Amino acid sequence: MSTHTPPERQIAGSHDLIRVHGARENNLKDISVELPKRRLTVFTGVSGSGKSSLVFATIAAESQRLINETYSTFVQGFMPALARPEVDVLEGLTTAIIVDQQRMGADPRSTVGTATDANAMLRILFSRLGQPHIGSPNAFSFNVPSVRATGAITVERGSSKTVRQNFTRLGGMCPRCEGRGTVSDIDLTQLYDDSKSLAEGAFTIPGWKSDSFWTVRVYAESGLLDPDKPIRDFTKKEMQDFLYREPTKVKVEGVNLTYEGLIPKIQKSFLSKDKEGMQPHIRAFVERAVTFTTCPECDGTRLAEAARSSKIAGISIADACRMQISDLAAWVRGLDEPSVAPLLTTLGRTLDSFVEIGLGYLSLDRPAGTLSGGEAQRVKMIRHLGSSLTDTTYVFDEPTIGLHPHDIQRMNGLLTRLRDKGNTVLVVEHKPEAIAIADHVVDLGPGAGTNGGTVCFEGTVEGLRASGTVTGRHLDDRAALKDEVRKPTGALEIRGADKHNLRDVDVDIPLGVLVVVTGVAGSGKSSLVHGSVPAGAGVVSIDQSPIRGSRRSNPATYTGLLDPIRKAFAKANGVKPALFSANSEGACPNCNGAGVIYTDLAMMAGVATVCEECEGKRFQASVLEYHLGGRDISEVLAMSVNEAEEFFGTGEARTPAAHAILGRLADVGLGYLSLGQPLTTLSGGERQRLKLATQMAEKSGNVYVLDEPTTGLHLADVEQLLGLLDRLVDGGKSVIVIEHHQAVMAHADWIIDLGPGAGHDGGLVVFEGTPADLVADRSTLTGEHLAAYVGAGQR
Repeated sequence: MSTHTPPERQIAGSHDLIRVHGARENNLKDISVELPKRRLTVFTGVSGSGKSSLVFATIAAESQRLINETYSTFVQGFMPALARPEVDVLEGLTTAIIVDQQRMGADPRSTVGTATDANAMLRILFSRLGQPHIGSPNAFSFNVPSVRATGAITVERGSSKTVRQNFTRLGGMCPRCEGRGTVSDIDLTQLYDDSKSLAEGAFTIPGWKSDSFWTVRVYAESGLLDPDKPIRDFTKKEMQDFLYREPTKVKVEGVNLTYEGLIPKIQKSFLSKDKEGMQPHIRAFVERAVTFTTCPECDGTRLAEAARSSKIAGISIADACRMQISDLAAWVRGLDEPSVAPLLTTLGRTLDSFVEIGLGYLSLDRPAGTLSGGEAQRVKMIRHLGSSLTDTTYVFDEPTIGLHPHDIQRMNGLLTRLRDKGNTVLVVEHKPEAIAIADHVVDLGPGAGTNGGTVCFEGTVEGLRASGTVTGRHLDDRAALKDEVRKPTGALEIRGADKHNLRDVDVDIPLGVLVVVTGVAGSGKSSLVHGSVPAGAGVVSIDQSPIRGSRRSNPATYTGLLDPIRKAFAKANGVKPALFSANSEGACPNCNGAGVIYTDLAMMAGVATVCEECEGKRFQASVLEYHLGGRDISEVLAMSVNEAEEFFGTGEARTPAAHAILGRLADVGLGYLSLGQPLTTLSGGERQRLKLATQMAEKSGNVYVLDEPTTGLHLADVEQLLGLLDRLVDGGKSVIVIEHHQAVMAHADWIIDLGPGAGHDGGLVVFEGTPADLVADRSTLTGEHLAAYVGAGQR
């Protein structure tokens, strides 16, 4: 009998590599790599070197596209349509599961519980075991309103017969706040001065000029209100019409217009828009005029009274969702109900995954939009931790974001466990502690943008250290403690802070220095800085939330850089500035200034073809004949920030206003971004740095609050960030940074360490003082890790 292995097995066993040949997505320069399967591969390189283009836009995107093609066209119609990436050959792909750091949607109805199915299981549990029994799982859902209907229905079967029917559906939604947990009030004193009449200019709303047809005059000349009577003297009916009237057609000077009550008009014109995209004076008005308060009827639980009345062992579903998840997991384990045993097992496993991944300090009623990028990524991981699938490819985007050095060890353990189950794990990462566990490293670079996109090194971590690449050289970088720290010029006093898990905290945040607020994930850092800093203290908060904008928005439009550039072009050529806007008069008429023409192909990937008229330049041919310093407007928008800074700094194109903005963009480490790159393609860290560059131009605000500014920064770029923070402080600003990166901690003048643990084990200030004192003290987790970090640098 022959003992040799059948030939089919040998062929099947040979597919142990993912082969990428000729990848050209974004800035990748026709690169080829071979990645070992069932191993942990880490992708490194400076920001903008092409890591995400290779891992997400090429490997993961093609895997998802091929899986989507296995479904029927009907099902594909409901899925995101994906185009084939720019690559010659992709072999050996397996099913890719992407765990990215996209923030969860900030929909007010989305919570940690609804995003992870934990709420769905709890609702079933309460509908089966809750006493008194009130109904189906819908009766415990804050997204389902109660419905009652009565009427006649005709059933057309044989001889038609009309019968009277009653229909009721009990939902769990609180009727007052509609399941949002908060109610918004508009402060009318911020909208108008009631001692004046409409004719005297009573409105104090930004942009509402007294001669405006669409706003002020439609109220004054509608015939519904007396324009010469002070608002405080309006009758009850006039006040009702003024504030709440439904849209009504009126004639003003023979023009048909729509009159609408002031409150709904304000809600539509200001409150439906994203605050991020507003001009600073309008954002300030909205923050003054609108207050959100906890719903008095449901006390913020979002649930109707019936849903709150049904309990299991004295606990209602509202109580369960408010518990810290680690406590809820213990409560679920204590329920002994054989009738729902499978449900309790699955729910318990899901809650235990939260604890294991370091999110046991959250509660299920926490709004999903308030999670940080790192927390959102770890919430998405929960689905995959208990999975029995093997031979899949897990793709992670900086999973250590938002993690204290103490928590990074736990994350490393999770990544290696996924690998040890027989999966391929691909990780984009900058932290040396996470790079250290890699089986295989791919280092991209050498620079960013057009200077990146090539493979500088492939091999082991030891090989990377010795390779001499930018990453290899900086892998063992350690920032030293300062010899001398700055003296504070004052203090920001926080008294009795009790938001979320803070336990009546009193702390003085020194001003005029660089303050780092640190502590393990969930210790209360954001609650202290974002939730407890007194209003009106001149505090400017710069976070990583998405910047609202279409694919037409880019760094040049967002920062206001395009205005001085358009004026410079207009002045040099004696024409109108509007010609140099792809969203205005200068736009190519064929593609309306988009540069590409989109063709929607229903369930198949839409096709974007470069516009034949303008060849993707977005402008009319006549506009491109106008030059400034030998370049046309499309060539200027294709420049990187660094190139443009040089271009607008000297010679004929010298434009001080543009040069100043470009200098700020370079200062925050965005020198590699091209001016015309769509905002939709920026990472969380890039968005934050873009907001910081824009904010640096504002004269208002003396206290900057930055939320993990090292996110997405390469080791080599952290040094530049520290220089920028120093320049801000030396320029008279106070800088408060929420940060875990030891280099930033070592560089601080003052550290506030929260803890000792997460959730209800945190919420206390465990240390205040200089970094040197923290290292000498070693009394906290942060102190231990910082001492080890600084010690490693001094050896």
